[in-house]
Amino acid sequence: MMNNFSFYCPTRVFFGRGESAKIAQEIPQNAKILLLYGGGSIKKNGVYDEIMGVLKGFEVAEFGGLEANPDFDTCLKARDYAKEIGANFLLAVGGGSVLDATKFIAQIYYEQKNEWDLLSLKRTATKALPIGAVMTLPATGSEMNCGGVISRRSTGEKRFFHNELVFPKFSVIDPTHSFTLPTRQIQNGIIDAFVHTIEQYATYDVNSPLQDSWAISVMKTLIDCGAKTIDEPENYEARANLCWAATCALNGWIACGVVEDWAVHMIGHELTAFYGLDHAKSLAVVLGARYKYSINSKREKLEKLGRELFGLSNLDGDLAQICIEKIVEFFEGLGVATHLEAYNIDANDAADKISARFKEHGAVFGENGEVTPSAVREILLASK
Repeated sequence: MMNNFSFYCPTRVFFGRGESAKIAQEIPQNAKILLLYGGGSIKKNGVYDEIMGVLKGFEVAEFGGLEANPDFDTCLKARDYAKEIGANFLLAVGGGSVLDATKFIAQIYYEQKNEWDLLSLKRTATKALPIGAVMTLPATGSEMNCGGVISRRSTGEKRFFHNELVFPKFSVIDPTHSFTLPTRQIQNGIIDAFVHTIEQYATYDVNSPLQDSWAISVMKTLIDCGAKTIDEPENYEARANLCWAATCALNGWIACGVVEDWAVHMIGHELTAFYGLDHAKSLAVVLGARYKYSINSKREKLEKLGRELFGLSNLDGDLAQICIEKIVEFFEGLGVATHLEAYNIDANDAADKISARFKEHGAVFGENGEVTPSAVREILLASK
């Protein structure tokens, strides 16, 4: 039976070419805006000039240098700068990492100590600055949700947050803003969105055919449009569908009333924290072994996915096993390796460190609570 659920998403989405022009009407006229961005690519591809033109007449300051897998200490610096200039509206221009950082900065604007405790749901901020977003990378779905992930490189940790106060007031998704992205970032974005989707789908059936169909449609769109966007970077139709699929992968629709997993992400976060591995690459490494570990409890959903996404039939053999192999082939076909050794990470070392961290935190994940520290060890050894 489908679970009870509560759904809330107040974000206004402006989707399509030229939609950035509409953001001025969404920001209070007396706003003092802090524009936040990453490594500076927006100043090379024209997005910065476009946004500054739209914001003409507003008081705007900027803070750049937010990292992929945004760092806690950098967020503190941005918060301090925001307070120094008296910012009262934050505008993220970039990918999901920039927006995750902006969401966290919005929460810690009113916090002066123990900011780290706002992560992993230890404590929840009760006040936050309003934020908006102009997305330049289809991947995380942050533009239409209230979650995020922050790393702390000084301690080798990576944690998540959810807070309804940091839903973006608006998000611009203009597919042309991502035309100049490097192949690596598009590869990562496709895999990130795919794994977001399957973490909400491949658990056990609770009679949610609509959500299952949405999830399978999102994954099919990512497969159909993914390689095309890599081969044809300025194919607007393919890129537009990729962008919207990435948003819908984590905007809450698929998750309504269903059982979720997220063990792939939790193990992947630790691979990033310990070894600096790209988030999506960590997911690509973990997923196959994690699903094989729980193949029996996931069998029904994986068999359905095999039939409806990959066109498999009972004559093909073990549908669940083959479905997992097809997913791994999809990742590899995008040009992303799916084994630790490809990234010069020793599986034994990773298994020791990450299982110990799960044990330290008393962490158990997976829809059935079966991804224990010992299971994490087995999964990582199988990911070598």
